[in-house]
Amino acid sequence: MTDDGTLLLKIWLHVPKSEAKKRLMGKGVSSRGKPTKQDCLLVKHYDDVHDIAERVLRRTGSGEALWNVIESTDFRYRNVTVAQRIIRSLTKRLAEPPKKAPAPPVSQQNATTVLDQLDLSKALSKPDYEAKLQKGWRRLAKLSHKLHRKGISSVFVFEGWDAAGKRGVIRRLTAAMDAGHYRVIPIAAPSDEELAHHYLWRFWRNLPRAGHTAIFDRSWYGGVLVERLEGFAFENEWKRAYAEINDFEEQIVQQGSVVLKFWLHIDADEQLRRFKAREKVSFKKYKITTDDYRNRERWNDYEIASDEMIQRTSTEFARWELIAANDKRWARIQVLETVCDELEKRLERH
Repeated sequence: MTDDGTLLLKIWLHVPKSEAKKRLMGKGVSSRGKPTKQDCLLVKHYDDVHDIAERVLRRTGSGEALWNVIESTDFRYRNVTVAQRIIRSLTKRLAEPPKKAPAPPVSQQNATTVLDQLDLSKALSKPDYEAKLQKGWRRLAKLSHKLHRKGISSVFVFEGWDAAGKRGVIRRLTAAMDAGHYRVIPIAAPSDEELAHHYLWRFWRNLPRAGHTAIFDRSWYGGVLVERLEGFAFENEWKRAYAEINDFEEQIVQQGSVVLKFWLHIDADEQLRRFKAREKVSFKKYKITTDDYRNRERWNDYEIASDEMIQRTSTEFARWELIAANDKRWARIQVLETVCDELEKRLERH
């Protein structure tokens, strides 16, 4: 939070044991009612709580997020001291010069990436596709109901090139799922409210509750892709984001959720063909904008950024699944079968 520009002021209000006992157990509790069981336990174990609090303060106070420990026996001293600390911190921050806008990175030509290893010629005939699709739907329908009954949540992340077929894949997944058990969350440019928070805030608040699934069409990886390449993030910010994203995903997994991440990969020629095809269909024209063609001019930059993203954020708890998507049928079946396989593994561990 502090690296992202937030002023974080942490204040610990301390009272000694005698004062704590007086406030919790003495005559002064009349306005609060009688001492509660919690009050009695706190007084009884004050020394133990004090030792734990010291360790917490020591281990969580560092750098730009130090604890301000303030003696609070006298309420006048406490109030004035807290006010002075806040005013001093705000004054210091306001005196700092504003950051300059970051410059877009310099292109690296002819770089070899992990995406080059994908065989984009893989394809499925329509009969094979239909047979595999029906089989996959039956598996996914059963698995999603089992996960819902057991209270296991899932997070599916879809990234990839424009026109790579992310929405088509998502539609094939949700066709086999109970509409009340999932949400599709399309990610666009952040709103003013979202910009006022840490960039992960809008994703934390959209994580699914127990037994449900959140499907992100684009995701928190925008910070190391679009924002990096378009100059919306400083170099230290997008480099720091790799570790922040890994920590974010690890916490989701440790909580018990399934995290599956898919990169749908197509080549530049296939993307151009799909752009032209969309322009000929009245109800698909809206998908094509001048930004789509502008981004094509930086294909090499985006491929390099995608390669670094995949290598730095493919972890043992949330690895990237790279999907060859020049053939839409092949891509849809690969995603569907991967989802079913991973959900089965998660149920076996439950």
